[in-house]
Formats: sequence, structure tokens, C-alpha cells
Amino acid sequence: MGEWKEYKLGDIISLGNGKVRPKETGNIPIYGGNGILGYCNSSNYDGETVIIGRVGAYCGSVYYENRPIWISDNALAVKSKKGYSTKFIYYLLKKIKLNDYAEGSSHPLITQTLLNAIDVLFIDDIGEQKSIASILSSLDDKIDLLHNETKTLEAMIETLFRKWFIEAAKQEWEEKDIYTYAEHYKVSIVPNKHPQMFFKHYSIPAFDNGEEASLEKGECIQSNKYTVPNNCILFSKLNPHKDKRVWLILDETEKNAICSTEFQVVKPKEQDYLYFLYGWLTNKENYEEISSGVGGTSSSHQRIDPKSIFAFSCPNVDIETIYSYNKVVEPLYYKQKLNKDQIINLKEQRSKLLRKLMLDK
Repeated sequence: MGEWKEYKLGDIISLGNGKVRPKETGNIPIYGGNGILGYCNSSNYDGETVIIGRVGAYCGSVYYENRPIWISDNALAVKSKKGYSTKFIYYLLKKIKLNDYAEGSSHPLITQTLLNAIDVLFIDDIGEQKSIASILSSLDDKIDLLHNETKTLEAMIETLFRKWFIEAAKQEWEEKDIYTYAEHYKVSIVPNKHPQMFFKHYSIPAFDNGEEASLEKGECIQSNKYTVPNNCILFSKLNPHKDKRVWLILDETEKNAICSTEFQVVKPKEQDYLYFLYGWLTNKENYEEISSGVGGTSSSHQRIDPKSIFAFSCPNVDIETIYSYNKVVEPLYYKQKLNKDQIINLKEQRSKLLRKLMLDK
């Protein structure tokens, strides 16, 4: 078994700059700091390559590819030295909080010089590198499969909703609004008044991180929040025209579940309305109409009036149709929930393995 030693990152990797993305389109992915930005018909890197976001909000983000790609000018390319495993280096870089090494607070920037100077624990044994990378990669493969299945389920649910309530809408369904089915739930709580209590926090960053609510102590949560009831929908009023954040909460919530006040809590008056409400609010045309009414003095923080959600028109569907629809879609929603729970568990396993295989040396 090889020995772990301290190296400078520049001893084990070579760095290269990206270039301005081509204007022509094609099938070669263009990578930036936030992942794939589009596609072109030429490449500036091929083979195994790690991509690092170098500037702004995605400074320090890390991606892996093993095909021809174009890396844009807001990212850096990483190649291994001495035949080291590129996949192993990818996981090594994922473990490091690279944005901690960036310069500048309002517009962080990470340079080749800064990256090359980072101290890391590293093992020279390429066989062991590949073994560790293989274990971690197998978990990533399972996560990717679950993500793809979840997307397929989402598309099936969207198709079924459109078929039941848009294409086959009944003339006798009178036009009402979301208030017909739900209340605007606004039970406020101040978590830092309970400094040692743990809260399950449904925040905007948690939604963006794969809908993984975080467990946080009250003393770490500085602003007021809403409590989260069972079987509800969290609809973000923050920049809805840019980021679609509608969070379906199934079954009982965890003890001390709270959410950001940027989320508006849509609580069904009857549990049977939950899937219909979620489908109606997330339907593409409906969502775009709701989110079109953004306003605010800051271009980066625009919001909708909560009335845009609750006063939005919808049909007054007969309860028999609601019941029949629920029987069809409920298994799909619960399969999605199971997949998301499995993804969270697999990510936790991966994090523990990263710490065990790469840190505890």
C-alpha cells in the first residue's frame, strides 16, 4: 500500500486556461464555471479533463469529462502529471473547498498560481488511486441513474397532468383560484430564540443543492422563518422568472421543519388537492404567467407578490376526477421521493468515503 505524503497541487496537475466560447453550434459540450453552457462544433481539450470554475458565483466548482470539450474563459482545465489517475484527482479537488483560496469577496477569482500553491495529501501509487476512484465513481453512477429516472418520472407526471386537466378539461369546471384549494400558511418562528435546538431548514440554497434540506442549530439561523406543515408546496417568490423553485413536501415533515420566508407555503385545505395543486402551479404556461409579475429595485433580487400565486386562476375540478387522478400519479410521486432519499443517502456515503479514503491519513 502506498504512502500518503504532502505535495503542492502544482506537483500533480497541469493547469490550462479556457477560451471565449465559439459562436457556432454543434454537439461538443461547452463547459463554464456552472457546468455545460451549450454545445459547439470544436474542442480545445480532449481525453480525461477536470474543469474548475475560476470566477464569480461558481468559483471553485469542479467537473469531470472524458471526451472532447470546449472550456470557456470563466473556467480552467486540469490535466494530471506523471500518469496519475485523473478521476482520482477529480475527487481530490472535489474534497478541497477551492473557493476558500480565491481572491476578492464581491467577485471571487481563483488563479493558476493560487491553485498550484495549495498543500494536499496525495498518494503516488496509481493502482491505489484508481481503486479509490473506482469506489467513488460507482456511487456517482448510481446517483446519475437515479437522477435520470427521476427526470423521466417528472416528464411522465407532467404529461399526465396536461392530459387530465388541460387537454381533457370539462366545460362544467368553473374558473376559480388557488385560494379555492389552499391557504396561504404563514406561521412564523424565530429559530435563534432556541439556540440549541436543531431545525430542518428548507432554504433556497438547500433547494438548489438537490432539494436537500439541511439540519441547523437555531443559533446559526439569524432571520425569521416559516414553519413547514405536512403535505404542502413551497413556492419561491425570489427571482421566479430566472429560477423555478417549487418544492413538493410529501407526508409528515421532520420535527422543527422550517423554511425561508422567500418560500410561500401553499397548504392544501384537503390532502387530496396536493398533486393537482402542484401540477397546476408547475405547469409551464401557468408558472410563466405567475412569475412574469416580478418587481423590485434590484435586478438580482426580484420578487413576485404572493397574491400572484394564491389568486391565480384555476378550474374548480370535481372531487371524483381529483380522486381518480391521484390513484394514477401517487405511485410516481412516491417513486420520485424514494429516488431523492436514495440520492441523499448515496451522497452521504460518498462524503464519508472521501473523508476516510483521502483525509484520515
